[in-house]
Amino acid sequence: MTKQRWVFEPGHTSAQFSVRHMMITNVRGHFKDIEGFIEIDPDNPTDVTVEATMKTADLWSGDTFRDEHLRAGDFFDVENHPEITFKGDQVSYLGQNDLTLGGDLTIRGITKPVTLDVQDLGRWDTPFWEDGQDKGPITRAGFSATTRVNRHDFGVSWNGTLDKGGVVVSDTVVITLDVEALNTPAQ
Repeated sequence: MTKQRWVFEPGHTSAQFSVRHMMITNVRGHFKDIEGFIEIDPDNPTDVTVEATMKTADLWSGDTFRDEHLRAGDFFDVENHPEITFKGDQVSYLGQNDLTLGGDLTIRGITKPVTLDVQDLGRWDTPFWEDGQDKGPITRAGFSATTRVNRHDFGVSWNGTLDKGGVVVSDTVVITLDVEALNTPAQ
């Protein structure tokens, strides 16, 4: 059977990051307009390919000064590394709606293996609107995925020390992806 192809809908797909700041709180940010797809063989649901790309310049954390620092060489270095990518194809089902997805995450040109904990949020047939026109029904799928990475593994090593001990930015970053994908003909 032909694989089903699900294309990320950019307006309803996002990636968020959260990192401990000054030892006492979390700073959150997100990337918008993520491009990607999922290809899956319905007869063999472990035969999956997932690819996602986000533009590092599109990050937003709610503070203009911090956003500029995050885009600079100390962090994402957007001039030299304009994209973050994920490519995954290692699936293990843990239950009806829970699975893990292993693959390669590339940040700042450094690729490392990661495992995403994924929740399959289901499928739904809905109208599909484009340019103000109802193009008929389409099936949508929803997923939420989370992983933790050590930012130093990807060359994101800037930090400052606090007078009473501790650091400005923690090593661990929690990454969450919320994906809405549209079923399209396989290519």
